[in-house]
Amino acid sequence: MKNKLYKELAATIQARENCKQSNNIEWFNKHTDKINSLITNQLPHGSGLDTEWAIDFDKSHGNKITLSTSYHAMDENGYYDGWIDFTVIVLPSLSFDFTIHIRGNFGKYQDIKDYLYDILNESFSQEIES
Repeated sequence: MKNKLYKELAATIQARENCKQSNNIEWFNKHTDKINSLITNQLPHGSGLDTEWAIDFDKSHGNKITLSTSYHAMDENGYYDGWIDFTVIVLPSLSFDFTIHIRGNFGKYQDIKDYLYDILNESFSQEIES
């Protein structure tokens, strides 16, 4: 069965939380491994996104996914100009399947957020085998 990435992540995060509350360690660990695998294998890497994605399990649940990573910015001459740490929050939407909020200090690189919104919308919308 195929499911969109954001739905698969949200369902697995909620299942993990349910296992935590019921003290089902075996399935808690299986859900944790699946979430980490989805993040590692399905979220974008490269083209500035040169570090690992991390999920904030304390802030994530079935209706909210909180992730963080860094973007390797380049200046107008094509030289690396530092890192931008940022957080991505994915929330359900009644009008659109989900909404994405990006938080970080982008400074002079505000245009990078448009690029990130585009690639993250595509990534979270992709259909994967569940």
